[in-house]
Amino acid sequence: MTETLDPKVLEEERKKGLPKCKLVGEDGNAFNILGLVSKALKKNGQPNLAKEFMQEATSGDYDHLLETAMEYVDVY
Repeated sequence: MTETLDPKVLEEERKKGLPKCKLVGEDGNAFNILGLVSKALKKNGQPNLAKEFMQEATSGDYDHLLETAMEYVDVY
């Protein structure tokens, strides 16, 4: 079951911008990427975006995961 997130809360969190997230040179395992991106969002005060990211990123293949990660964080 997917959780319904409040669009107003998500919009407020989006205003904070994209947090930086180091993925270059890190373990490319999908679970590691999910964890790093989620942690970066939470650390930036965007816990609801972290939930939204997890729902979206896990709805496809590995390429979809990477594309989604780049939409939610500033990858370096």
